[in-house]
Amino acid sequence: MGSVLTPVRRRRRRRRYRFRRLTPVLLGVVLAALAGAWLGTHRRSSAVASAARPLVVVHRDVPAAKAHPAVVRGAAPTPERLLTGGSRLAHSFSPRLLAASAILVDANTGRVLWQLRPHQRRHVASTTKIMTALLALRKLQPHDVVVVDKSVPRVPLVKEGLRAGERVQAWKLFYAMLLYSGNDDALALAIAAGGDKGSFVRQMNAEARTLGLRDTHFVSPSGVVDVDNYSTSWDLAALTRVAMRNPRFRRVVRTHIVHVKWSAPTFAKIYVNNNLLLGSYRGANGVKTGYTHKSGPCLVASAKRGGISLIAVVLDSPDMYRDARRLLDFGFAAMS
Repeated sequence: MGSVLTPVRRRRRRRRYRFRRLTPVLLGVVLAALAGAWLGTHRRSSAVASAARPLVVVHRDVPAAKAHPAVVRGAAPTPERLLTGGSRLAHSFSPRLLAASAILVDANTGRVLWQLRPHQRRHVASTTKIMTALLALRKLQPHDVVVVDKSVPRVPLVKEGLRAGERVQAWKLFYAMLLYSGNDDALALAIAAGGDKGSFVRQMNAEARTLGLRDTHFVSPSGVVDVDNYSTSWDLAALTRVAMRNPRFRRVVRTHIVHVKWSAPTFAKIYVNNNLLLGSYRGANGVKTGYTHKSGPCLVASAKRGGISLIAVVLDSPDMYRDARRLLDFGFAAMS
């Protein structure tokens, strides 16, 4: 019996011995598991706490010389301030001007020298063509060929008689529109530059907004339709400042008379500028006349003497040339 019991006791001691050897290992595993569980719980709670806390951004001081202006993507650019009216010249015309609205501007700086109801919205007739020319000159080169659309000959008077399908170089249409003031020329240029009349008129109004002309709205490229086609003497002076920056525009509006070759059966045309200040007033160099029954006589005039450049606008004046002369005379005398 003793020999049988002895091996059994030995096996039990081995098992106890092995268990004692494994105990530290098992304890380490248990501790590691507990530590991992605690760490995971701590990280989750830290993440929740971090999400709950407001984000704090620490800005480092940047030297002024290296600081860059913030760029706001998608923000509309601030329109250029084309006219400034803070330091007008005190003057009372006697007898008074006959215009319903008028303004005199230093073309170099945009300073308003004198004004009469400058923000009163009025019909402006063919002075609308200043905007038409500004946009069409950006799209059309002088020798681009314009194919006259079939709708062009149907435009109301005044028109020079363009024929549907006629092929005309753009520069001829610009002279016809700005000197003779052809409504068909304005529509032909608008369709060539904008694709169709409606698209071009939308571009005209978009440009007016871009330039900050808050009291201006167009319904046609010619101004022949009065309803909802309006502007102010202030806005027209601002628009003219922009248009006169284009050398092609300046070249056309200062021209008194131009002879143009034409296709058969016309062969030739002569355009005479409707602006009677050209050649009769010293320094006169533009820009556009206008008239409808509702607008009355309108004139946007410009003149330059030495380093002084002036823009005068008179709207609905029974004697627009006399009003413009008096404004320009006053401006040159005051700034000399």
